[in-house]
Amino acid sequence: MPCDSVALMNGPASAGSAIAVRDVYVSRGAAGAVLRGLDLGIAAGETLALVGRSGAGKSTLLKLINGLIVPDRGEVLVEGRDTREWNPFDLRRRIGYVLQEIGLFPHLTVGANIAIVPRLLGWSPARIDARVTEMLNLVGLPSATYAQRGALELSGGQRQRVGVARALAADPPILLMDEPFGALDPVTRAELHREFRRIQAQVRKTVVIVTHDMAEAFALADRVGVLDEGVIAQLDAPRELARSTDARVRPLLEPLFEARAFMS
Repeated sequence: MPCDSVALMNGPASAGSAIAVRDVYVSRGAAGAVLRGLDLGIAAGETLALVGRSGAGKSTLLKLINGLIVPDRGEVLVEGRDTREWNPFDLRRRIGYVLQEIGLFPHLTVGANIAIVPRLLGWSPARIDARVTEMLNLVGLPSATYAQRGALELSGGQRQRVGVARALAADPPILLMDEPFGALDPVTRAELHREFRRIQAQVRKTVVIVTHDMAEAFALADRVGVLDEGVIAQLDAPRELARSTDARVRPLLEPLFEARAFMS
């Protein structure tokens, strides 16, 4: 049976965790095992980045947390409750989701996109309008300028900001982000990294970010987990992970070292 080093480093996966993954196995038909006995605990208010090669299981883990799939074995706990026991709609109302593709509705205004979940929850129009204004101001897009704009009138960076605002609109305690900045140019990505850190300092959500970019993970996360062949090879703060000698981790660090060597 594979040994997940995270369980050894961080103790029981459920202790004091907003999200706990316990001995989880997931397989996908002919593709075989995607996750193999994975253990992970994520504290309330923590930002965790998951990094790994394509097919390592990063997006699968997000789907497990969101209840889109259930494990073949093991359990995933959200706020102390197995995802199998949650009403799916109630679970997803506790979780905001930000995708690389963003998925704004092109026929709606910016404000209407942000208001979708609060409207589904039956909020009053006045409360919705106030929340839309608050969220747009939070992500640096003044409501007076942007609320009535069409989604297709925005730049890529602006659309991504609106995607974050929409995910936070109903004030979920958990935010899942799947390659949220991967399609943006480097300058815009750097700007949104700074904006994310500012926003997270204010709202203190439990955030799980999937990325292929170790530099992005280091810039955004309190801890970084490296997935390899269905387990977490190492989970540490960025400074400690940068010193890793693990053969499964080093290839993901090499681009950072090469850039530093070039600049020195």
